[in-house]
Amino acid sequence: MQRLRISVLLLCILPILSGCFLWSSSDKGPKPTPLTDIQSSIDLKVLWHERASSLNDAVLRPAVVGDSVYAAGQDGALVRLDNGKETWRIKAARTLSGGVASDGSIVVVGSATGELLAFNADKGNQRWHVDVGGEVVGAPLIVNGMVIVRVGDNQLLAYDQADGKRRWIYQRVQAPLSLRSYSGFARSNDLLLAGFSGGKLMALTLSGGFPRWEATVALPRGSNELERMADVVGDPALQGDSVCVAAFQGRVACVDKNNGVVLWTRDIPSSVGVDVDDKFVYVTDDAGAVYALDISTGGTAWKQDKLLYRGVGRPLAIGNYVAVGDAQGWVHLLDKRDGRFAARVRLDSSGVAAPLAKLTTGFVAQTRDGSVYALAMH
Repeated sequence: MQRLRISVLLLCILPILSGCFLWSSSDKGPKPTPLTDIQSSIDLKVLWHERASSLNDAVLRPAVVGDSVYAAGQDGALVRLDNGKETWRIKAARTLSGGVASDGSIVVVGSATGELLAFNADKGNQRWHVDVGGEVVGAPLIVNGMVIVRVGDNQLLAYDQADGKRRWIYQRVQAPLSLRSYSGFARSNDLLLAGFSGGKLMALTLSGGFPRWEATVALPRGSNELERMADVVGDPALQGDSVCVAAFQGRVACVDKNNGVVLWTRDIPSSVGVDVDDKFVYVTDDAGAVYALDISTGGTAWKQDKLLYRGVGRPLAIGNYVAVGDAQGWVHLLDKRDGRFAARVRLDSSGVAAPLAKLTTGFVAQTRDGSVYALAMH
């Protein structure tokens, strides 16, 4: 636990990380790039917004199932919103550190004191809770009747969705420092795909948590532990036979999901991760530039560099556009064809803090003060 707190203090020194982006006029270092006027080609509107609870430094994100949004705050609040209306609100724990995950039947969050908690999605009453032995980081994955959770930066545990009994555990060697960021999972048939510190991407069997393959997508380098951090961040993004990821202070890479062979890499460091479609890999680098890379070769299709040092988050590919939020509270739409600005809207001054999530009619953003916004393009 202490090791993770140390990593937060060290990383928040860097103003380029969206998860720690705190800026004032007295700060030294790069200032957020001022926004220039754009000619909007599409309307981006807020459909509704509702307050959940403040995120602060918890690694939380909204979970979306159909038109239902489940959101949480660091103070333990957990809320279900249906088309913008509050269906229920509970106090899940004293302090939450990771989540939210839902499949429409249960909702799962993790506490800073080492609990994994599951609630019924319809009413919000608790179904079960277990002690996982450490701080839950990021959102669990609900798949194949299991809830899979990351504890710290080196341990994955799988629990039975029905009663919380442990099914399997996988553990790696603990890294000296780790990035406090969203580091999730992806499922490909019978495999679980997960990134780790040291620039590693792994495929484990869902049935027992046994390693199938391991790929190195970035190599730690530098003269001290901070410089050598190369954690794989964000959710692995799947497209066809490729799984693509990004590493902090490292690379963007696409790997063959069947055997772990690295297909290509690019030296673009990111602390927020990637998204993909059938043509491109979209990534925000550590300075805030957004790239579209050819998914077959890694070649640059376009680069949008007019959002530097604004704490830009993980891109979300949606329709003909790429959406990104920034730490100044703006959501920007970029045209997939060339990266030009298509639209933007201001949410609030606390800043977009959680990764954007797709809705049936658009997408969802959660700001640092805990407000949840549904946005749509018209």
